[in-house]
Amino acid sequence: MSGQSERPTSGPTRRAALAGAAALGLAAPATSRAQRRDPRVLRFIPNTGLTVLDPIWTASLVTGNHAYHVFDTLYGTGSDWKPAPQMAEGHTVDDDWRLWHIRLREGLWFHDGSPVRARDCVASIRRWAKRDAFGAAMLAVLDSLDAPDDRTIRFRFRHRFPRLTEALARTSALPCMIMPERFGQTDAFTAITEMVGSGPYRFVAGEFNPGSKAVYTKFDRYVPRRDPADRTAGAKIAYFERVEWITMPDPGTAIAAMQSGEMDWWESTPADLRPLVQRARNLRLESKDPYGWAGILRFNHLHPPFNNVKLRRALLAAASQPDFMRAGAGEGDEAWRSCRAYLPCGAPDVSETAGIAAMPMPEDLGAARRAIADAGYNGERIALLVPTDIHHHNAFGQVSGDLLRRLGMNLDYQAMDWGTMIQRITNRGPVEKGGWSLFHTAGSTVSTANPALNQYIRGMGEKGWTGWYAKPEIEALTQQWLDTPAEAPQQAVFERIQQILFEDPPFIPLGQYTTFATYGRDVTGALPGIGSYPWNIRRG
Repeated sequence: MSGQSERPTSGPTRRAALAGAAALGLAAPATSRAQRRDPRVLRFIPNTGLTVLDPIWTASLVTGNHAYHVFDTLYGTGSDWKPAPQMAEGHTVDDDWRLWHIRLREGLWFHDGSPVRARDCVASIRRWAKRDAFGAAMLAVLDSLDAPDDRTIRFRFRHRFPRLTEALARTSALPCMIMPERFGQTDAFTAITEMVGSGPYRFVAGEFNPGSKAVYTKFDRYVPRRDPADRTAGAKIAYFERVEWITMPDPGTAIAAMQSGEMDWWESTPADLRPLVQRARNLRLESKDPYGWAGILRFNHLHPPFNNVKLRRALLAAASQPDFMRAGAGEGDEAWRSCRAYLPCGAPDVSETAGIAAMPMPEDLGAARRAIADAGYNGERIALLVPTDIHHHNAFGQVSGDLLRRLGMNLDYQAMDWGTMIQRITNRGPVEKGGWSLFHTAGSTVSTANPALNQYIRGMGEKGWTGWYAKPEIEALTQQWLDTPAEAPQQAVFERIQQILFEDPPFIPLGQYTTFATYGRDVTGALPGIGSYPWNIRRG
């Protein structure tokens, strides 16, 4: 469907028809097939199909969810937004934040039967840091990283680096997963396909069907922490012997499978189907995270027309967050909120002060058209990439497509699946050579809560995240934040960063929304958070 220029038909109209069909079976009892299902197996419907296995190669959430089954991290992030030891037993640091020693806890094993050693961690950290913006900041001041013994990881920095554990605790996009040394020595820009981790579940390679099915089995040698489970920190207890991911062709099929008892857990339920779930006697609807996700409409900064800062500002001012949020997240105070900020609303020291003038909602389309003309827009074709298999992004794309048409811009609306899009957005060429102008994605609040974590705002140019936003002032302020200990005041730095970003927008923030998961009534224990992790979930 790439290259399609008309509005797609796979959005609300088609979904409503599917919902009506699914509703016919809502009162039906569970099928005998479902009743005979093995209670030791958890069956999960992901938001989109899993195609890429390497969590270092892509920041895609579906790959991150997969990776948290198979791998583990040195540190996790709890509900207090702070890093907590995970594979690490603890750490020491000298007075000037230059020498760190991280000690691994005992009883860590890889799925192939080999022990987790500090040199595995060293290789994994080095590979991760070549892809992640926070990791790159660490490498810039790193003097040496080695393993003096099998349980000790030693960092020496040329410059103070007080934020190391926050880097290693990164959640969702590009987490620092620990892999065997041979994987860590693989080129960071080459995706690995062999999955050997030390997490609570093994990946079953023989049953993997890319985009359709993935299977995991319990790793009996995994030793959970004794701390209470809290997001990606604490005890990760595998109660199921087997976890099966089954991708559904459409939401109607997914809700029918949930109602019949064929499936146990649906990662993200579209707004128009939530009432059906709430009426079903054998299902439960839960908001996954009070902070959730920030919708993003990303600019390509390398080529016309959005290498023009005046045009980016004009489109930013024309965007109405409530339009996007109602379309993608639904109605209700619990579903979404406006957030005119480039750091997540609700995170410590984040305000919307700089964004109020830049995004004057409701929008003034007349003023926006004049600003577009004043910016010198000359009818260049705008390739908007919209992933139709993720319901939030599909709805956001329809709103942005409608906005661009109403503004009189030359729109090339290209609908495609998520896997195709994440390959396409690596193309640095112009639209005429298969490049792109805009695309829809989202960033989790926990992975964007500070400037080092937030790859979407970093100004690293062609060394940074796709879209290739270049802003040395943002990099300097990020370094200023990195130089300060966690307990130091940071509001002034955050405010200055946001002022710069609204003057020179890297993307259009569309608001913050939560996702709603559907569970069978007998499935309990899911932790809050943006990821769909299998630990601590049980039946009964």
